[in-house]
Amino acid sequence: MLFSWLPFSMGDIIYILLGIALFYSLIASYKKKNRNASLLRILVIVNIFYFTYQIFWGMLYFQTPIIKKLSRQDAPEIHKAKKLALQYLEKCKLTRTTVHEDHNGIFVVTNLQAVQQEILFQQTQLPKYISDKKATQILAVKPSVFKKVMNFTGILGYYNPFTAEAQYNAELPHTYIPFTTAHETSHQLGFAREQEANFIGYLIGVHSSNTDLRYSTEYFTLKSLLRFIVEEDPEFVKAVIRNYSPAMKRDRAYEKSFAFRHQGWLDELFGFTNNLFLKSNQQEGSVTYSYFIDLLLNYEK
Repeated sequence: MLFSWLPFSMGDIIYILLGIALFYSLIASYKKKNRNASLLRILVIVNIFYFTYQIFWGMLYFQTPIIKKLSRQDAPEIHKAKKLALQYLEKCKLTRTTVHEDHNGIFVVTNLQAVQQEILFQQTQLPKYISDKKATQILAVKPSVFKKVMNFTGILGYYNPFTAEAQYNAELPHTYIPFTTAHETSHQLGFAREQEANFIGYLIGVHSSNTDLRYSTEYFTLKSLLRFIVEEDPEFVKAVIRNYSPAMKRDRAYEKSFAFRHQGWLDELFGFTNNLFLKSNQQEGSVTYSYFIDLLLNYEK
């Protein structure tokens, strides 16, 4: 309610100001007469920041995992994941024929506002046995001011626990943007774990009447299943990719081109630090999709 009306991310401005304050304090700490006061200021800022984070957000990592709310909790099996992957391949191929393209034949979102409003509506339709959280129906989704840096980090979006804003990288291939938005608004609902936010984003998008949102969700789901399967059966994954529709192949090629143009040491650094962050907050590391696949396969049953 406080920040949703702003066209820019207030959370990003706070991060910038915090960074300036810490940088000023570090510079000041080199001056001998101010060293103790500057170090004390840094410690105060860090402690206030961390305490506020824990109160606003950190304790949500200890809520009951969604997997325990499902009637069955079987471990994911490759043959079931393969069967589901083939189903989502056909869904993607069908939905892809209903969306818009640019002049290069690449999928584009023509009305992002409609996608965001549909996400808010779908939050109210989540199964009660999975989510009893009240959807606020407040649209607080903003393009990040750090988009140029995000291009080189592999970060698609993020949630700011201090302002409750959801940020996304507006320069991403459009195949990512609707589902990334659904994922970040799942954090706004109070689902802290990354793979649970993926699952809630999946529930938001997979039954949507908005084809942009549904295609982005189905495509994310298919890619997640293939990442889970590839170590066990790479030939199956290659066969599925060969059976992408021509339009899906163009979308995949554009995603790969975007990633190739922005790869570098920042991507590796943020991947490493994000992995440490997730493991320190009751989650699996960033490189595994197994918990999302757990949720997906058990839900599909």
